[in-house]
Amino acid sequence: MSQSKTELTSLTLSEAAEGLRAKHFSSRELTLACVHRIEQLNPKLNAFITVTAESALQEAEHADRDIQRGEHRGELHGIPIALKDLVDTAGVRTTAASAVFKDRVPERDATVVRRLREAGAIFLGKLNLHEFAYGGSGVISHFGPVRNPWDTTKTTGGSSSGSAAAVASGMCYAAIGTDTAGSIRLPASFCGITGLKPSYGLVSASGVIPLSWTYDHIGPMTRNARDAAIMLDAIAGFDVEDPTSLQASYESSAKAIDALPQGLRLGVARKFFCEELDSAVADAFEKALGVLAKLLKTLIIEVELPLEQTNVVRIAEPYAFHEELLEKNANLYQTATLQRIRSGEGVSATKYLNARRELEKLRRASVSIFDKVDVIATPTVPCLPYEIDDLINNPDQLRPKELRMLRNTRPFNTLGWPTITVPCGISGHLPIGIQLAVVPGRDGLVLQLAHLFEQTTKWATRLPITS
Repeated sequence: MSQSKTELTSLTLSEAAEGLRAKHFSSRELTLACVHRIEQLNPKLNAFITVTAESALQEAEHADRDIQRGEHRGELHGIPIALKDLVDTAGVRTTAASAVFKDRVPERDATVVRRLREAGAIFLGKLNLHEFAYGGSGVISHFGPVRNPWDTTKTTGGSSSGSAAAVASGMCYAAIGTDTAGSIRLPASFCGITGLKPSYGLVSASGVIPLSWTYDHIGPMTRNARDAAIMLDAIAGFDVEDPTSLQASYESSAKAIDALPQGLRLGVARKFFCEELDSAVADAFEKALGVLAKLLKTLIIEVELPLEQTNVVRIAEPYAFHEELLEKNANLYQTATLQRIRSGEGVSATKYLNARRELEKLRRASVSIFDKVDVIATPTVPCLPYEIDDLINNPDQLRPKELRMLRNTRPFNTLGWPTITVPCGISGHLPIGIQLAVVPGRDGLVLQLAHLFEQTTKWATRLPITS
């Protein structure tokens, strides 16, 4: 069966995997289609910093030979994906979208890269981001802002801006993002894709340039929840090299994606999360909430989530990582990034340790909410995407607007709960997302519910009009 490059890049990851198994096309054909798409769209969207087309095609040819011999490793074998440019790749530069690291070439792969290689994934390159992941707009980068494939005048959100734009526009079948305050879920929502922040510690952060060790989560960005489950299966699991890694068993999410348990209780966090929403967001969320209640055959239970009372840990840890770099390279940072990093300079050890202890107490106590409900829904982002030019030309408004964009996602990094965003509506031509969270360790459940919602509503099948 012959398919055009555009048809191939319109497939979801699971559809591409099925076609490979059925030998409707080869990994090389998928990879060539993605490379062509990158050549076509990246000049407009600026999603990729580094494209590794030559090595990707070599990897694809190896995958095709393995598959022909019957040595099929699973659903990621032969599938082209890409990586946020915080994730170390041996022999390929990893820049964090900063002039500080513009020539940095790691010697080792990050754990997630090693695990994806073992699963047979093909690496297309490294994706643009908000510099050092320290922001939610995606416009602060040594390599320029990433543009939203639904409207190139609009922001993707950040910090995993390139990851969201690349997946939404069909330049790759999945991407790895990082999420410290919403950096997977915000851009996924703005770009109309699915983004999963797994349970804290479920996916190793070893070999990923940190923003804040206590809040950082590594996760997949895909076209739908089934694809996110496939990616999570490949990257989840204990890693002795990561001190935050969970020593807990992990059961396949992809195998159980269709097996949603009965009798789930649906909670909604209206206080704080549903305040001062754009009208289009509020309308889409209420409609989506009604769909979920009908699917689960349940009443909606109002819950109130605990909110962190201090920013001490969030500002102290980035400064701790960057302190030595600042002594030699302060002039190479973007101005906004430098200001944010320096905000943590005066935090004493006593303040940090006390704040860290209070955070652990909050995380432990917060799970009692799940005595009342099984899943909690909120709007992913309170607003629609901002104009890129407005964000760039009004630097005094950049941080307040970023904090508004991140308002609903930040609390879930504080709590460490597995949280997913899926498309739930559209305003004009701009997508809107709903956020679902469950108790830590039940990542499979949040994927199952997201999958059921996507199958019912079909919002996840809509693609941006990019050419």
